[in-house]
Amino acid sequence: MKQTPFHSIHRQLGAKMVPFGGYEMPVQYTSIIEEHKAVRTAVGVFDVSHMGEFVVKGKNAQAFLQRMTVNDVAVLVPGEAQYSAMCYDDAGIVDDLLVYKIGENHFMVVVNASNVEKDFEWMNRHLMPDVDLRNESDATALLAIQGPKSQTVIQKLTSVDLKSIPYYRFKEASVAGVDMILSRTGYTGELGYEIYFSPSYAENVWNALFKAGKDCGIKPIGLGARDTLRLEMGYCLYGNDIDQTTNTLEAGLGWITKLKKGEFLGKPVLEKVKAEGLKRKLVGIEIEEKAIARHGYAILSKGTQIGSVTSGTFSPSLERAIAMGYVDAAHFADGSPVHIDVRGKEVKGKITALPFLKK
Repeated sequence: MKQTPFHSIHRQLGAKMVPFGGYEMPVQYTSIIEEHKAVRTAVGVFDVSHMGEFVVKGKNAQAFLQRMTVNDVAVLVPGEAQYSAMCYDDAGIVDDLLVYKIGENHFMVVVNASNVEKDFEWMNRHLMPDVDLRNESDATALLAIQGPKSQTVIQKLTSVDLKSIPYYRFKEASVAGVDMILSRTGYTGELGYEIYFSPSYAENVWNALFKAGKDCGIKPIGLGARDTLRLEMGYCLYGNDIDQTTNTLEAGLGWITKLKKGEFLGKPVLEKVKAEGLKRKLVGIEIEEKAIARHGYAILSKGTQIGSVTSGTFSPSLERAIAMGYVDAAHFADGSPVHIDVRGKEVKGKITALPFLKK
């Protein structure tokens, strides 16, 4: 098991540690519900240093990323970030990711922890001339500071006017006296920021954040609440809701799939999928009884399986069980009644529009 630069801090705080993406990571510090509510009402800090960071430079850096990803990298200007995905030739998803444009011919790609080696190998396999691709994951500490009071906390530690950073924008800034990339994205649906910096400053930055956030109710947040927060927003998790057997259109990611931008890996298959119409679709499901729908549970309509659950949990914000899953084309409609096979019992639910939590 690898360890993030904050591992000793998690241990000192008494976090429950679990294996995740090849790392030993905190799943919770106190309780998932308490941590979840802290992010929704105040501010929480996530150690996401297990994520991967690739630096892409060179004359053909943009052309390379245009070919590798589904979104339109050409629209980015320095200081902008973009949510995107990479596909195999058959349009199966290699990974979902973020593309940061640092400068002309200079990008950073942020990928999921469990896919770092696979993604790097896939990108190297398709590398173009005049492109320098480097894996900087182990040289990068990453914290996500999320919640309605996140701006208040970070503003105490930087001279950069945080109100001047719109959604999916970033700046190179000094925070707590440390030079870093300060971006405004997030995986929770709340106001939030990510900070990328050298691991050598990990303890100093962590302590500065918690000192600045003491009067805001700041809390460390584990993977458990990260999952409940993202699921309330209908955000996909690689390995659960998307993988090499799914494509971006059926996963509800058509909004990042720019079929008119030019050639990219998987495009011919995606064009065919769009022309023929979706055979299945990722949908939200509200569970109407006291039961949790877990990954792999069958989704039923009138006793016949129409799909499978990909993610499910109890929503602390909505105080009911929610799930996502793929269903056959005839059952896309919002409000359609379904049942979930929960260990042999058919539990009532209904298909609902995502996100579950309307922000």
